[in-house]
Amino acid sequence: MKMLELLPIGNFDARLLQNMAPALADAFRVPCRIAGVRLDPQFAFHTERQQYHSSEILQAMQEYAANSAWRVLGVTGVDLYIPILTFVFGEAQMGGPCAVVSFHRLMQEFYGLPADPALLIERLVKESVHEVGHTFDLTHCDDYACAMAPSHAVEWIDLKEVTLCANCQGRALEAVG
Repeated sequence: MKMLELLPIGNFDARLLQNMAPALADAFRVPCRIAGVRLDPQFAFHTERQQYHSSEILQAMQEYAANSAWRVLGVTGVDLYIPILTFVFGEAQMGGPCAVVSFHRLMQEFYGLPADPALLIERLVKESVHEVGHTFDLTHCDDYACAMAPSHAVEWIDLKEVTLCANCQGRALEAVG
């Protein structure tokens, strides 16, 4: 059976994952469960940047995908980067089984604003749909409202919908089978 597994990376309130799971199950029309283990991200911390290398985390996630999950989405509160960018909201293996998202820069508090838990969940689900979409070989979409539209700043995430456009949705459902 196809299953989207949410893998907590680092320590944070598990209710965040519980709030995400139904929306992701609905988006991809597959069951979504929370893994019973956590991945400690310390191995991917780079002191020179004070950030965590997302590609290294993706590599470590491979063993979780091999166990039984069809797709594994790592969720973390640490600040992610790849060497060519200042930060990333997430990263995925194009056509592979793993993706990772961070809510570090999705929280209103990061921008000096009051916490907004509902907005955080909305942003996190949008970015999760985006990154899992990459695992289906979906590329960035020109439709700014599509979850597959690129997001270089949190404001761009807020413009998107939680869903995929008709074209991306069709390609994702084809990949899901």
